[in-house]
Amino acid sequence: MDPQKLKALLSSGLLSFPLTDFDERGDFNADGYRKRLEWLIPYGATALFAAGGTGEFFSLTGREYPAIIKTAVDTCRNQVPIIAGAGGATRFAIECAQAAQKAGADGILLLPHYLTEASQEGLAAHIEQICKSVNIGIIVYNRANSRLAPDTLEKLAARCPNLIGFKDGVGHIEKMSAIHLRLGDRLCYLGGLPTAEVYAAAYKALGTPVYSSAVFNFIPKTAMAFYKAVESDDMATQHKLLREFFHPYLEIRNRVPGYAVSIVKAGAALVGHNAGPVRAPLTDLTAGEREQLKALIDRVEPQ
Repeated sequence: MDPQKLKALLSSGLLSFPLTDFDERGDFNADGYRKRLEWLIPYGATALFAAGGTGEFFSLTGREYPAIIKTAVDTCRNQVPIIAGAGGATRFAIECAQAAQKAGADGILLLPHYLTEASQEGLAAHIEQICKSVNIGIIVYNRANSRLAPDTLEKLAARCPNLIGFKDGVGHIEKMSAIHLRLGDRLCYLGGLPTAEVYAAAYKALGTPVYSSAVFNFIPKTAMAFYKAVESDDMATQHKLLREFFHPYLEIRNRVPGYAVSIVKAGAALVGHNAGPVRAPLTDLTAGEREQLKALIDRVEPQ
């Protein structure tokens, strides 16, 4: 997809990042992944992020990554655009981006680099090299050790025509506002904090009405209903779902580092779409926590 067309597409609608299916040995399960995507497609997400954070990009190998992206592209072709996660070390991220472009992905979500801290100049060089390695659109994910200052992002946008989006996973309101005011419609802006529904109304007020939903993986009807409530400023529906589901959900999610992914895999299994266990170093929910999650799911989207 042309980068500018992708940018326009991502200016509205709900996004999501499907889980990556693993079998009982922890290997990529292409058939399960294909069935998962086929189940999610009809619910109407604007685009899907293959091998994103909730898709456990950080645990994937360079050998299996191309097959995951190709499976997503082939399954969703002519139905929903696929944006591929890429990240880690600069050269590895370039390999991923180029493999995703070759597989037919419509764009790249550039996840943070690995482990080390970096200066703004270093982050800019990292991002620019990846942007110039492909022709498809790139959305940079502002999160963890990859946090861009407004000046840095403005310079990158001037040098990299295919840098089309900024996804925020930090929640620094002052910087988010400064970025939006400074760059205007040069970029599309996406909410990317974990369990983004909790912040959706605030981000919409900042000029960022689009966000990615993790719970779309197991309660897609509820995820879409919440997005439509944000879109229409229906605060009564938002508050009802925040009270009945999202805040109790956060109480489980926040107990253990990494549960932001683990709880989504647990939810998918509970609704009959098991994606297998998480890979180390993540850990799965306990039996008691799964029961608590099941009660929350039954409250908003009974199976």
